[in-house]
Amino acid sequence: MSENKKKCCCGPDCKCGCQEGKECTCNENCACGCREGGICTCGDKCGCKKNKKLMGAGLLALGLVLGGFFPGFYYYHAKMDANSVVVKGLAEMDVKADLAIWNIKYVVTGNDVLVAQKEMNRQTEVVKEFLVKNGVMPEEISVGRLETNDLMANPYRTNNDNDIRFILTQNVTVKSENVDNVAAVLNKSGDLVAKGVIFNQDYAYPVSYLFTGLNDIKPQMLAEATQNAKEAAEEFAKNSGSKVGKIRHANQGVFSILPREQSAYASEVQQIEKKVRVVSTIEYWLE
Repeated sequence: MSENKKKCCCGPDCKCGCQEGKECTCNENCACGCREGGICTCGDKCGCKKNKKLMGAGLLALGLVLGGFFPGFYYYHAKMDANSVVVKGLAEMDVKADLAIWNIKYVVTGNDVLVAQKEMNRQTEVVKEFLVKNGVMPEEISVGRLETNDLMANPYRTNNDNDIRFILTQNVTVKSENVDNVAAVLNKSGDLVAKGVIFNQDYAYPVSYLFTGLNDIKPQMLAEATQNAKEAAEEFAKNSGSKVGKIRHANQGVFSILPREQSAYASEVQQIEKKVRVVSTIEYWLE
């Protein structure tokens, strides 16, 4: 054994070429700590330069794999997010008003306020008797406050002694769930005119017919609108070779109460028969 060579201190698992009790065969390129002519400082897990090259190559390969995975992963989900369709679903339902509000507004004029008030009290009793006689319940009738207008207080009034000074206005309100009966009594209101009751000039549309059961029919209408929307989505998916998945986003839309018989001047509150409509916007995933 050469004098300038030392015994290798590597263990039996050392992969640098040395073995314990034999001369060190490492050269100057060995990365395990051995040097030719020196003492080997390798431990029993020595992997030398060859193994370090393999480890570096492995790390590089892993980096390349991860570098390709994450862009691909996000690209895949971005494409998946784009695979959706937005459709609208319509639902309509015919309903009937369940509440009628009838404002009976009438006037009495005169130059003596006390005489005019007495006549107003008489006419109010006439109105109440007329309503009860025609099937309106007393608890459905309410009498509003008396309004008095003194025309003499108007600075632009003319000095004509024949002009009427006082105008008294009274309002009687009928609030009833029996909308059909209110409509029938309204058609007989001419009988009040025959008894001296003069309606106010704003008496063109005295009755409002309202529908108050919207919350009761909302679930059924939303289910119908959703079903119609899904059918539209399925037709779209069929033409594009896809399948409709779960709902991605939904907007229930606004419920509208419309007159059943629509015309240029039709008003919903003037008709007993109505139509409720909702248009829902739903976005479905496509698979």
